[in-house]
This record gives sequence, C-alpha cells and structure tokens, in this order.
Amino acid sequence: MCDTFVALKTRTKDGSVIFGKNSDREPNEAQLLDYYPPQEHENSTNVQCTYIQIPQTEKTHGVLLSRPFWMWGAEMGINDAGVAIGNEAVFTKEPMESDGKLLGMDLLRLALERSPSSEKAVEVITELLAEYGQGGPCGFEDKKLTYHSSFLIADSSTAWVLETAGKYWVAKNIKEYYAISNGLTVGKEYDLSHPEVIDHAQSKGWLKKGAVFNFSECYSDWFYTTFSGSRQRRNCSLNNVKKDFAIQDAFSALRDHGVNEYQPHKHLFMNKVCAHAAYPVSRHASQSTSSMVTHLKPSGSMAWLTGTSSPCTSIFKPIWVSDVLLPESARHGTGVYSDKSLWWRHEELHRRSLKNFSMSITLYEEERNQIEEEWIKMTEEIEPEKCKEFSEYAFLKSEQKRIEWLELIKASNQNHTGNMMYKLYWKNQNKKANFLP
Repeated sequence: MCDTFVALKTRTKDGSVIFGKNSDREPNEAQLLDYYPPQEHENSTNVQCTYIQIPQTEKTHGVLLSRPFWMWGAEMGINDAGVAIGNEAVFTKEPMESDGKLLGMDLLRLALERSPSSEKAVEVITELLAEYGQGGPCGFEDKKLTYHSSFLIADSSTAWVLETAGKYWVAKNIKEYYAISNGLTVGKEYDLSHPEVIDHAQSKGWLKKGAVFNFSECYSDWFYTTFSGSRQRRNCSLNNVKKDFAIQDAFSALRDHGVNEYQPHKHLFMNKVCAHAAYPVSRHASQSTSSMVTHLKPSGSMAWLTGTSSPCTSIFKPIWVSDVLLPESARHGTGVYSDKSLWWRHEELHRRSLKNFSMSITLYEEERNQIEEEWIKMTEEIEPEKCKEFSEYAFLKSEQKRIEWLELIKASNQNHTGNMMYKLYWKNQNKKANFLP
C-alpha cells in the first residue's frame, strides 16, 4: 500500500509547498526513475499506456517519474511546471474492472504530461476517467489485484485531493495540509464532483433518504479499507506534518515506523508508513519500493528521490526537473536481480539490514541524516548551472555509502532475529529473484 502527504505554504518553514510519498508494492518489483523531456506530437498519434492506447495530446510537459518497471504509468512524479502527483489504491463498493483500461498510475502520468497546474490535473484525470474508465490488473505477480485510485496533487501554490470509485469521484481543494493512505478520506465537504455521484449512491441504497451525502461513508469498502491499516498510517502522516515543516521533516515522516526500536517481523498488518514486506497474506504488497519528496516553489521546483526501496535504508538524492540527470542504473531493473540496476544493488544493503534491523540501522542512520542535511543546505544556495553536476555527485556518493554500510553490517557478524515464518518469506522472495544477499 502507499502513503502520501502535502504541506502548503502556511504549514512549511520556508513558505514553500512540500509533497511526499512512499510507494508500497511487492518486494521484488523494481521501481525505476525515468525522465521524459517536453515534446510536441503530430496530430492523430496515439500513446500506448499500460493496457490501452489513447489519442496523444499536442504537447506534453517534461516529466520525472518513479514507476514500477513493467507498467507505462507511474506511482509518483513531478513535471517541468512544478506539478507533483502521487496516487493510492483505494477499495470501494463499486465493482473492479479486470479488463484492461487505464490504471490509476497511467492517469497520474497522463496528468503530469498534460497539466500546467494542480487544478488542471484534476480536470485531466476526471475527463480521462469519464472517457476511458479505470481498470486492469495492478499487481506485478498478483494479477488478480485490482483497485480504484485516489490522488494527491500539488503545485507551488495549491493542492487537491481527488478520490474515485469506478467512474464516480469527488475533489477537494486543500487549505493547509493533507494525507491519504489507501482509504477514501473525503466526506461531506468537497469542491468538485461527478454529476451523478449522489444519485448513484441513493440508487444503490448507500445514502438513505434525508441523509447528508458523505463520499467516504457511501463508497468505501469496509473490509480492505480496515485491514489495509490505512487509518493508522494516515493519522501518523497527519501528525508528522507539523508547523514549520521542512524537507528533512518530510524524509523523517516517510521513515516513520511508529516505534523507536522497530523490528519488521513483529507486526502482522500494513500499519507502518515506512513499510517492510513480510508474510504472504497480510504484508506481501507492502514494501516501500521507492520514495519521493518534492520541494515546490514559484521560483523553481525540485525533487528528492531514493530510487531504491525502504527510505530508512536509503539516501534521498536531489534532482532538478529543469536540468535532469539520472544514472543509467536508475532506469534499469526487473523482477530479477541485476548488478546493473541501482534498485537491485541497494537490495543488498536493504535485505542484509533486515536480518537484524534494529542493530543494522544504528550503524548508518546518523551518517545518512548528516549527508542529507548537508545536501539540503547546499541546494538552498546552488547556482543553476551546477544542479546537474550536484545530482551526479549525489548518486555517486550514495553508491559509495551503500558499499561502506554493507561492509559494516557484514563485519558486525549479526544473528538473524526474525522468526521462522519471516525468514522463510524472505528466503522465498530472494529465490524468486535469483538473489543471494
């Protein structure tokens, strides 16, 4: 599952807009970083999305994306107009479409490519939803997994939450801060809606005669919304977005385990913002496979991305959408281990850390935080012509630290603290990926 938050200028220390997301998916599902520059397209051309083709628009914005390797769409991203979007799986009373249509991740990418503002992105998504619908398998290995989507959308001055149930939707303009986590959150108050959203709820018996319409109460599926741990995770994110919120606070919010000495084998459900997969039924599709924080300002926006799983074991790297530089390794990866993949190389550190997590993380978390704090200060004063060079340095430095930290863990000669089921789960995941950490 996933967690996304936004803090508007009245909530942040520097008066900017700060947006963050953890993308939680299957543990062997490599997530890639991609950049597509702005383009002009010929009339009558189509764009191939994950399952279907739709007509291409005349012009598309440059987009920086974090996307599961097998799909066209993205889990999160930012465009060259400074619009950032993250989406979430939500489970509703509306039937899921198993036939290939547009995935929520496709809608996210299409909105980034076509939107100069957050408000326009709401319009783009809802128009595409009306014309093409949403549906199709959403999982990597689990092709039975289908869901609807909610979206958190922000630019340098405004933010919107857009929640869907099949073709029905509501949207709300955010005033100060917000968070979404795999459950419908918009209730009685909203600013825009599908023209039939209330009538449809009444026809289904979800809205009783004389009652005030509440989108979340009418359309939410109880079972999956409850057992996804969405309410606990959302409350955690909301509590972390405090007054004078800053970039380092956003990193910390995405690394939140809810307890001081976290042990990933000691809980059953998906109730942690920094998610660690375990156990086939209750926590399999619950690995934070990539993380993003965007710093949105009228003078220019930038992103901080891990490009790797588990933000607690990763370093956030700065990337400027105005001058993108990505290492080739960040754009490479599948469901099988490859040393050419940034994402899979990091799994050596991540999966070694899992064997005795509370001990392993203490070996490098202080240095991780110091590096990021130093980089944040440097980005505040950097000259525009130095941005690409700094991004390149950050990726190289992160790889150097990954190797150093991996050696520290190996030298510490730790015992595996997980229980038998936890050990077996990760043994099976590693076997499927041809991976020997």
